[in-house]
Amino acid sequence: MAVAVSVLGAGSARQSRTTLQRFRQGWHACLTRRADALFELTDALLATGPVISLPYLSLDGLHRRGHGSIYVALVRGRVDTEATRGLLAGLLPGAAIRCSRWM
Repeated sequence: MAVAVSVLGAGSARQSRTTLQRFRQGWHACLTRRADALFELTDALLATGPVISLPYLSLDGLHRRGHGSIYVALVRGRVDTEATRGLLAGLLPGAAIRCSRWM
């Protein structure tokens, strides 16, 4: 944080935090079923180093659920692809965003 403030200035660090908060809120809104479990899974995948397998995430402190919830979230959870496309397009102006059927 100190490096970001010294290089970019306090305003940029504040703007980055705001952008991240807006993205996290928007991403949670894109998750239409099993939203909390999918959101925690996303956090754990992004914050943890390389993941050998999904059950190992349940051993990490960032993922507060049992490993069974990971599979339930992946099977029963839903992501609104149009909302996700809009969220990413708003954060990445000018980028072509293609949501595949796997998203």
